[in-house]
Amino acid sequence: METTDPIQKEFFLMKKIVLPFVSIALLATLISCATLLSESVYPVTITSDPSDAKITVTDGNKNIVFQGKTPAEVNLKAGNGFFKKASYTIRFEKKGYKDSVYTLTSTLDGWYFGNLLSGNIVIGMLIIDPITGAMWQLDPHVSMKLSK
Repeated sequence: METTDPIQKEFFLMKKIVLPFVSIALLATLISCATLLSESVYPVTITSDPSDAKITVTDGNKNIVFQGKTPAEVNLKAGNGFFKKASYTIRFEKKGYKDSVYTLTSTLDGWYFGNLLSGNIVIGMLIIDPITGAMWQLDPHVSMKLSK
């Protein structure tokens, strides 16, 4: 049933056409680039030469987050709290070789600056990405050559 009332036609137009576009525009301001296009937890492959070395991964708070042998894949958080990057110490031990230590520290993710392009500076850049840790990234591979 079609109406000739101009007020009802305007309401219909707003409800069916304008409202979805406004909703999408509002949603776009709540989405942050790094959170949407990057990760906050990274699979990090840890290898050693020779392999089969015992590894212990501790976070910046000295908590052991992984123990095992190389090669291994460990899921590590890139952030360590609001605007704080994560740092991990990886200790390598193997009989007949010197113990070795590698420090893995997250770096700023390039997608974080996408918030500038999208105009999402306040919500995305200053709130969402820092909370989720998606503003940081970790190297996907750590390799250690052990010495005797």
